[in-house]
Amino acid sequence: MNIRLLLAAVFTLATGAAFAAEGWLTINNPPPVIGADGQPHEASCSGYPGTNSRYKFWVRPGDPKKLAVVFDGGGACFDNLTCSFPMGGRVRDPVIQFYTPAIPRGVDPSRYGGLLDLANPANPVRDWTLVAIPYCTGDVHLGSADRTYDNVGHPRLPAQFTIRHRGYDNFMVVLDWISRNLPSDVQDLLVTGASAGGYGAAGHFPWLARQFPQARLSVLADASQGVSTPAFDSGNPGRAGWNVQLAPWVFGSDPLAVPTNEMFRRGAQAYPGARFAQYTNTQDSVQAGFYAYMKLFFGPGGDCPRVTPDWNRQMLDTLATDRALLTNFRSYVLPGADHTIIADDKFYSASPAGQPFSDWLGAMLDWRPGAPAWNHAACPDCLTPLPCP
Repeated sequence: MNIRLLLAAVFTLATGAAFAAEGWLTINNPPPVIGADGQPHEASCSGYPGTNSRYKFWVRPGDPKKLAVVFDGGGACFDNLTCSFPMGGRVRDPVIQFYTPAIPRGVDPSRYGGLLDLANPANPVRDWTLVAIPYCTGDVHLGSADRTYDNVGHPRLPAQFTIRHRGYDNFMVVLDWISRNLPSDVQDLLVTGASAGGYGAAGHFPWLARQFPQARLSVLADASQGVSTPAFDSGNPGRAGWNVQLAPWVFGSDPLAVPTNEMFRRGAQAYPGARFAQYTNTQDSVQAGFYAYMKLFFGPGGDCPRVTPDWNRQMLDTLATDRALLTNFRSYVLPGADHTIIADDKFYSASPAGQPFSDWLGAMLDWRPGAPAWNHAACPDCLTPLPCP
C-alpha cells in the first residue's frame, strides 16, 4: 500500500466533510529511520520476556490542516521491582503491576471514548487528522536505553532480563512517518497524552512544533502532574536509567537538570504564543500511588506523612506557580481519585468545574477572534489543599 497516495486521496475527499469513528490506518512494524535529531532510531516495545516487541501506531485521516497527536499511557518501570511486574502478567493479586510492556492484542483507538470518539458531535477534534502513539516501553515515552534488571520474585521470569526503554526512539520513528506522509501546511496542532502519555506530549511537542512552525499549537497533559522526588529524578535506578531525551533548544543539554514538575512549565515558557493545559483530579490514585513508591524507595518526599495529601499539596503548589507565571496556561481540576479523562466518556459529562471538559478543550482549540473564553476551571474547593494531620 502506498500510504502517501492513500492519504492524499483521503485528504482530497475529506476536505469540508464530517467523519465517523471508523477509518483508522494501522502502521505496522515501521522501518528504522534517521530521525529529526540526525540519529538512527528503531521502533520497539519493551522486549519483556514472553511479550511481542513489535511496534505499531495508528493514523485516522481527516482535515489535512488540523493534526492531533495523542500519546497513550500505561504506567512506568524504573527499577528491579517495577520492571519485574508489568500489567497483564497474569500474576495474582495482591502483587502490584506497574507498566504495559507490549501493545495489547486487539486494541486500537476506535475502542476508546472521549477525544477518540470521532462519531460524537461534541468532540472538538472529530474532523481532524489524528495520530495515536501507543506506549509499551516503561519510560513515559522519553527514554533511549536498554537496561538489565534483576527478577525480584516473578514466577515466570528469568533471573535477569532486559527492558528496551525506547519511547523516544519510537517517537522519532513516528515523527519521521508524519514528516513523510502528512501535508506540511498544518494550521492547527494539538499534542496531548494521558498519564505517561502526558509526559510524552510535554517532552516531545517541540519536535512537532518545529515540523509545523506555522501551526497554532496547543499542548494538553492529562493526569501528568510531575509530582516526584529529587532522588527519583536524578537516580539510576530512577529516571536517569531511561536516558531521557528532551528537545535541547527548549530544555537544555542535560535533561536530568529539568525536574519532572518543571518540564511542562519550561515548555510553555519557550512557546509563549502557544496554549498549554493540564487536567487532574485532586486525589488521583494512580499518580499518588507512583508518588508513594518514589517516597518510599527514592525519598524523602514532602513533609506530609500521608501520601495522598502530600501529593495533592505538591500538585496544587505546582499548578499555582504555573498559573502565576504563565499567561498561556490553564488548568482543569476535578475532585476524586479518578485517573485521566481524554479517552473516557466523562470527557463529555456535566462537570462540577462548570462546563464539560469537551467544551473547555474546544475553547482552548478555538483561536478565532471573539471565540468563547478559555479560563481555568475547577470544582468548588478543588484548589484547597487536603488537610495534613
